[in-house]
Amino acid sequence: MTSDPNLPPAAASSDDRSPNGATPVNGGLPRTALTAKEIDAIAQNNLSRLSEPRALTINGQSPAPISSGTSSRTPRVLILLLATVIMTIGLALDNFWISIAGSIVALAISTQILWEPSRRLLVEFIPEQERAILSGSVFGLIALTGFLQVTGVFRWLGAYLTSLGWEAIGALGSVLGAVGQILIAILAVYVAWRQYIISRDLTIQQNTITQQQTIDAYFQGVSDLVLDEEGLLEDWPQERAIAEGRTAAILSSIDASGKAKVIRFLSRARLLSPLKRDLRLGRAILDGSGGYEEDRVHGIPVIDLGVMLAKADLSGTDLRWTDMSEANLIRANLSHTDLVKANLARTVLCDAKLRYADLNGTRFFYGKPEDASPRSRTVPPDYRTGQHTGAVVEGADFTGAQQMTDDQRYYCCAWGGARTRSTIPGGCEGIPNKLGR
Repeated sequence: MTSDPNLPPAAASSDDRSPNGATPVNGGLPRTALTAKEIDAIAQNNLSRLSEPRALTINGQSPAPISSGTSSRTPRVLILLLATVIMTIGLALDNFWISIAGSIVALAISTQILWEPSRRLLVEFIPEQERAILSGSVFGLIALTGFLQVTGVFRWLGAYLTSLGWEAIGALGSVLGAVGQILIAILAVYVAWRQYIISRDLTIQQNTITQQQTIDAYFQGVSDLVLDEEGLLEDWPQERAIAEGRTAAILSSIDASGKAKVIRFLSRARLLSPLKRDLRLGRAILDGSGGYEEDRVHGIPVIDLGVMLAKADLSGTDLRWTDMSEANLIRANLSHTDLVKANLARTVLCDAKLRYADLNGTRFFYGKPEDASPRSRTVPPDYRTGQHTGAVVEGADFTGAQQMTDDQRYYCCAWGGARTRSTIPGGCEGIPNKLGR
């Protein structure tokens, strides 16, 4: 038989006692009866243990707390139904106290039932910032109404409207109604305008993503077309023709920033520079320094831009270190374009706009500016003296061009003609007009 641990040793069962009534301790040694002080200490210890809250356990688990309130045991819905019935009876008997008691209880129970779902709904659908704004608006309106009531504004307004007469009040109501309709129309126009702006931004974003995907596919296609399995440049006439066709197609379907990306890719990949080729196989020849050897006189580029960029809009783009030599940029817009270290030798820039373009290190010709001359259709260029190696700049607009060197200014003044000379920063005083017109 197991003894209760909360009971004192003196209260243990008689089965655990020795025959003479003494309790065995320390391995069964009998001891005499407890003293009065020991009994008093044991009793106080047991009382303190019994005073502590102890939860009964069933199968090792603590049961749920038991509520003693009658309202907790009775469903609130039944109380609400009973209160509604009492209120109805009071109304039927025309008894004020019965009606008011039933209505107050029904209102309190309904508020208690609806409070938690309403709170969760408010937290879920209205963010914290909007809740603060809504609360501030509601309570601010209530406070303003109370302020106007206390200060007598409502009384003064009522008296004033009464003195005006019903006809004036009706006219004022018509005016306010018209103003309200106007405000509603303005609000509708604003909503439509915002929808248009959002739709336009989404369309621009989608077009940008589609254009970038098209450009990426073009890069991959050109790379697969002109490179062999070992990654060497091995372009044949038909492959070059297909690459030029792809380039012409994509340049006509993308915007200025997309055109600049394509030009930078082709230029840095050495696909626009005239390369020296094997006369038998037609393959590009390595220069022994990790690149391909250029041949400005007899070389053939992989992709010849030709007239692909004629009248093109390249304004505000980045064309640094690009090779656009031999390209036809007639009437192209290069305003605010970064042309640092760009090669524009033998490029057709007739009537092109280079307003506020950055020309730091831009090449317009080879050789000395005094000896250089624009390209010719019949005479081959001489890259040693610079004759027929220059760009055709007649009619070009250089208004506000930045970082224009003296050599660049001399060449553009000499071969730009009267209209171009009037736009060159620093003027063309002392520089002859070799173009003659």
